[in-house]
Amino acid sequence: MPVSRTVFSSGGGMGGTGLLWVWRFVVLLQLISGVLGWGKEGHYATCKIAEEYLTEDAKVAVKRLLPDYAGGDLASLCSWPDEIRFHYHWSGALHYVDTPDFKCNYEYCRDCHDSSGHKDMCVTGAIYNYTRQLEAAGSSYAITNYNLTEALLFLSHFVGDVHQPLHIGFTGDLGGNTIIVRWYRRKTNLHHVWDTMIIDSALKTFYQSDLSQMIQAIQRNITDGWSNDVPSWGDCASNKTVCPDPYASESIKLACKYAYRNATPGSTLTGFVFPFFFLLLLFW
Repeated sequence: MPVSRTVFSSGGGMGGTGLLWVWRFVVLLQLISGVLGWGKEGHYATCKIAEEYLTEDAKVAVKRLLPDYAGGDLASLCSWPDEIRFHYHWSGALHYVDTPDFKCNYEYCRDCHDSSGHKDMCVTGAIYNYTRQLEAAGSSYAITNYNLTEALLFLSHFVGDVHQPLHIGFTGDLGGNTIIVRWYRRKTNLHHVWDTMIIDSALKTFYQSDLSQMIQAIQRNITDGWSNDVPSWGDCASNKTVCPDPYASESIKLACKYAYRNATPGSTLTGFVFPFFFLLLLFW
């Protein structure tokens, strides 16, 4: 169901600092999403870690947008866009981009549309849209026309989705949804393996099914292994606040290199053969 509307007043809102905290938050989400997604646990972890790295001003801004029942915890609502897809029918197309089969590339003008051909109705278009809405927070137009709480939740979720390789998958198989495979002994589809089952297996195998342990492991990699790379992850051309197109291009390349490789209908995917080794590289 819709979340309660919470917006900044024009007198005490983010104002001139809006662009800055949105940029910082999107960079943090991009950083975390690049190593973890994308089912409920993945989205929770993505937002939980990003929250830990926000400045105090950004934390205040985020908490002011959250409904009271969230208790100031953005991560608890990061899966909200998945939960309301059937209530907000128009939002379904915003979780992914379909690309031409086997081309292994992404182009915004060619690919960002829904099944009816409506332009900008895709995950990258949604990231641009909701970033612009949050940048405008504090203006009278934003207060009147935007639900900034929902904009925050959609943006937090979609930055995670665009980093799931099969959310930028092929049109013909609906991003792997029609490719029936087995993950170990369980019959499922390729998209679900990458959305949920790899993370579930990692939780059980390495973290005693404790998501907090996995989150701590990722945080250690961020502070130790990737600290020198962080500044470059925030670079966008033309001084844009957010640049989801490179994320999408990277994801479809990863989909072709890892997700689709050897994943033929009826095949069995096992952890240490494919693609679990990739997860091990991230966490060990």
